[in-house]
Amino acid sequence: MKGDAKTDGMGKAAYEAEMDKLMPRLQLLNRRLYEAGVPVLILFEGFDASGRGDAANLLLSRLDPRGTRVHLLGAPTEEERMRPFFWRYWTRLPGKGRIGVFENSWYHQLLEARIEGGLKHRRFLRRLDEANQFERMIAEEGTLVLKFWMHVSRKEQKRRLKRWEDDPAYAFRVTKETWKQNRRHEEWIETAEEALARTNNPIAPWTRVESDDRRSRRVSVIRTVCEAFERALKNAEKAAKAAKAEAPKGPLRVTTGNNPIEGLNLRLKLSPKRYEEDKGELGNRLAELQNYSYLKRLPVIVMFEGMDAAGKGGAIRRLATALDPRGYTVFPVAAPDNEEKAHHYLWRFWRQIPKAGHWTIFDRSWYGRVLVERVEGFCRPEQWGRAYEEIRDFESQLAEAGAVVVKFWLQISPKEQLRRFQERQRLEHKRHKITDEDWRNREKWPLYRDAVADMLLQTSTPEAPWTIIEANDKLWARAKVLRTVAEAVEKALKAAGKPGERLRV
Repeated sequence: MKGDAKTDGMGKAAYEAEMDKLMPRLQLLNRRLYEAGVPVLILFEGFDASGRGDAANLLLSRLDPRGTRVHLLGAPTEEERMRPFFWRYWTRLPGKGRIGVFENSWYHQLLEARIEGGLKHRRFLRRLDEANQFERMIAEEGTLVLKFWMHVSRKEQKRRLKRWEDDPAYAFRVTKETWKQNRRHEEWIETAEEALARTNNPIAPWTRVESDDRRSRRVSVIRTVCEAFERALKNAEKAAKAAKAEAPKGPLRVTTGNNPIEGLNLRLKLSPKRYEEDKGELGNRLAELQNYSYLKRLPVIVMFEGMDAAGKGGAIRRLATALDPRGYTVFPVAAPDNEEKAHHYLWRFWRQIPKAGHWTIFDRSWYGRVLVERVEGFCRPEQWGRAYEEIRDFESQLAEAGAVVVKFWLQISPKEQLRRFQERQRLEHKRHKITDEDWRNREKWPLYRDAVADMLLQTSTPEAPWTIIEANDKLWARAKVLRTVAEAVEKALKAAGKPGERLRV
């Protein structure tokens, strides 16, 4: 690469000998990772002119381009700024057998904001902790996370920038900001060292590459990638063997404390007359609140879970009827498709997060991980066991970005569920709502009861609380849903700052 010609370190013969061994090895490992279905995330961070691009290009020259995607991200777009900080990174994660390469990732965005943009130290540290959690979540589900910090001395960076600046073909790469980084080299080092120390962990470690010498840098990067690929393959083999073995039985309950759904008064009713009055008043109120949430750029997420035939669909229809369809989306959650299965279970939900000022209504949600996947054995106990913390972190990020998170659990009695099942079988226009799977789920009522109790106790937080709906009477349930959403949005609007205030790092 122009401006990167200094090679006082490794000799040419030694370099070529190393690369002759490493490159075929890299290609073979790439093919084996694809066959094993291991996702790979590679980050190249460091100073401008530190050789990030050269290292990435060299790596990509031997990786299968059909399974590799490069992300060179600049400042967030307006669309990205209207969502949580990690949204643009979650949505770009590679699937199984794929490789995602980031030249400038969340770390570059945070370092730049801290040094040049006035990001407060406390918020900087919080984002780094979120990065740790993000990387840990995807790594625990099988993604190989490789992080490179490409270090270059101030003197060598300056030399390279001058060479670029003097060459018309490369001069566009050198800007005022680039020279400013060189002048503040020590400050960048100090801040970067703090970030690397806080986010260096066994499951997603940093590799520091001394980049003054091009040949040494290239060998270091390729060797590190090969070694990491080999470790990932061994881990994948172990995971495959464990998956074939019979999954150990998880505990019936993982949380001590009373079951929140025990003792509910399921006899609560609302007269048709009172319901119509409430529906009209609450509908008008919600229509106004939707407009105000748009003006304040407040995203709203309403999520419905409940026993089969508990009335989720009817409650969603009544809520949606009150809203302007241009400002909301209803996302019905079914079994994941092949692309969704190739990613972390939260990936498909991150993709549906509304932008600021818009609403998304989820008909079932990410809680399937600790409900149906737990009960049916679709994931192992250690997976659904750690999902409680992962979900709390997910919802915390939504709330921190300004979202109103409203979560409903609709509860009916076994007797009422049976009545509704039989009605669905009897009435032709409702028959499509009942399946054999519904009857099988009913037989597992005690297992779902325990899973629901753990879910409610583990994931009800001040920023994303659960509201339990007594749903034996549909009119009572629908009115309570409308009222709860209205009250939650009103409360958030009162606490919100000026429009657009939350759209920051």
